[in-house]
Parts: sequence; C-alpha cells; structure tokens
Amino acid sequence: MTNVNIYVGTYKKYNEGSIYGKWLNLEDYSSYEELKKEMYNLHKDEQDPEFMFQDYECPDLFKEMGLISESYISDEIFEIMEIIENCSYDFEVIEAYCNCVGCYEKDIYKIIEKVEECYCGEYDNDVHFVSNLLEDCGDIPKNLPNYIHVDWERTAWNIMLDYSTSDNHYFRNI
Repeated sequence: MTNVNIYVGTYKKYNEGSIYGKWLNLEDYSSYEELKKEMYNLHKDEQDPEFMFQDYECPDLFKEMGLISESYISDEIFEIMEIIENCSYDFEVIEAYCNCVGCYEKDIYKIIEKVEECYCGEYDNDVHFVSNLLEDCGDIPKNLPNYIHVDWERTAWNIMLDYSTSDNHYFRNI
C-alpha cells in the first residue's frame, strides 16, 4: 500500500502566523481514533483545536473519493486502506483503472468489482498486449505460414479502441 502522509497544523495557529505542526504517516496508526488522539496530543496547547491539513501526500484516488482535503480527513480512510490492502489486486492496478476511466465511484467495493471485471493484465506496450490477447483467444492460427506477416501496430490500433491503458495496465472498456 502506498503511504498516506498528512501535515497537521491548526487554523488558530495558522491565523496567528504559525505553521507549527507535524507530518504523520497514517500507516503508523491502526485506526482513525488513534490518529485523532495523536493530533489532539500534538496540539494539546489548544482547548478545541480545529485541525488543518496544510499538506498531504496521498494517492489521487483518495482525493477523488473525498477522503482527504485541507480541512477534512474521513474516518473511513483506514477502512478503505485495509480493504485495498486485502483485495486481490495491487493498489497500482486499482489506481491505473481509475486513471483510465476516472473515479466517479465513491464505494471502494464497486471500484474493485469493476477492476475485476475489466482488468486484462500488465504489458510492455499495445502490440504486446494485442498479440497476446489474439493468441490466447485463438484468433491467430497455430499453423500460420511464416510468409504471412501481421501488421501488429495497425491491429493493435484497431483493437485498442475497445481497451484503455494506464501505467502498462490494460482494461476492457465496458
């Protein structure tokens, strides 16, 4: 799983001209409650701190799902990180899918379901993907004479109209 880091300050300190805070890595905490406890401890000099996430490093997917912003971090972020960690796909594949189609879904289970439905694998390039696809489907005869040549670039261009790719991960367009 990729790291999620947040720089936690407060609006009060910021408005007073201070950017005092600390970088926290969410992987160091087992739950939102544990993270929240650390944030309150960090700013214990304020009676009721209003946290400000002055900077954060996280996957675009988390931003698009609305899990984190300057003034908000979802209490579901740890649950979603765990779901992703326990699914059968690397986070890189899930993120590549979202880069291909956009992330309009807020339900991580539906995103993973779409990945399962669409994912075709990782390949070096379109020609490699299409040649493997057609060979696996049986569309290329095993006894194709060596004097017949396939224009793989043109074939890949035609086939890729039905597929999308991001970071060498290929997905069927559904």
